[in-house]
Amino acid sequence: MSTDKQNKTQEAQQKNHDKHQQRQQKVKENVDAKVAAAQAEQGIFQVITGNGKGKSTSGFGTVARCVGHGMNAAVAQFIKGLWDCGERNLLEKAGVPFSVMKTGFTWETQNRETDTKAAQDTWQQAKAWLADESIDLVLLDELTYMVTYEYIDLDEVITAIENRPKMQSVIITGRAAHRRLTDLADTVSEVRNVKHAFEAGIKAQKGFDF
Repeated sequence: MSTDKQNKTQEAQQKNHDKHQQRQQKVKENVDAKVAAAQAEQGIFQVITGNGKGKSTSGFGTVARCVGHGMNAAVAQFIKGLWDCGERNLLEKAGVPFSVMKTGFTWETQNRETDTKAAQDTWQQAKAWLADESIDLVLLDELTYMVTYEYIDLDEVITAIENRPKMQSVIITGRAAHRRLTDLADTVSEVRNVKHAFEAGIKAQKGFDF
């Protein structure tokens, strides 16, 4: 390559480098400004909703993160209580208490009275955790269904979340989260379904789906 071409190539590379550096500097300034502005110290209320797979998985991941820091978490598990749950098997060994609604899927039980009682029993334990300053994180897994089916009163849920200890964080998972829950939440994530193995006839797999 001639000296002329080498110089032009180096100049082009330098320009690209400078442009990239300028872009990244702007990104850094924006991030730094947001970090500087976010100084409030309080627990976070998150809702993870939507029709896609991964809502409970995300919630349990945060529980594992909490426990990994030596903090205390508790889990109220609705809907999937009869499943052999890998997360529960692991986290109970790490000292995480679970309250599990052990009636299975509501479309299988088809008994409103039984389901309501089971939901209320689990919710009463969850409420106790939501009032306990020693619990840093409470996961209310699949609670949205209980509100939708009116097994648990929405106003009661909102009151418990609003009155919880200041530094306690709460995660609610499940489809079709009520608007009042998403309005109250600090963080709302919506998991979208693009493609799902179950719809292609693939059976739920131990270690991956549960």
